[in-house]
Amino acid sequence: MRDENLLVAALQDTGAIVEHREANAIQVRWRGVGGALHRDAQGIWQAVFTGDVDQQKAVGIVQALDQAYGRRVQQTVVERLKARAPQAGMSVMSEKLEDDSTVTLILDVDEVTA
Repeated sequence: MRDENLLVAALQDTGAIVEHREANAIQVRWRGVGGALHRDAQGIWQAVFTGDVDQQKAVGIVQALDQAYGRRVQQTVVERLKARAPQAGMSVMSEKLEDDSTVTLILDVDEVTA
């Protein structure tokens, strides 16, 4: 999870309230659960949960966060592709969100005139 802004958005997508944020550290709260996230020197995020949480619930929170972050990254990539398509001589013909949350984009190559 390299992009801290996407991480914060993903946390909010899981229902977390961000209570405090500074470089490489985020304090969050869900109903009955507190979380302290910290990025180490290798860039890996670590989380410590407190409150009404056991190992199973902590794993569930991390999995939900991972999925939410993946959706945020996907959304960012799709927006970049759509923004850059005209510069590459393409246009977006259609965009479809699938049941499994994947996005299908169909791009049309614009006619090249010599």
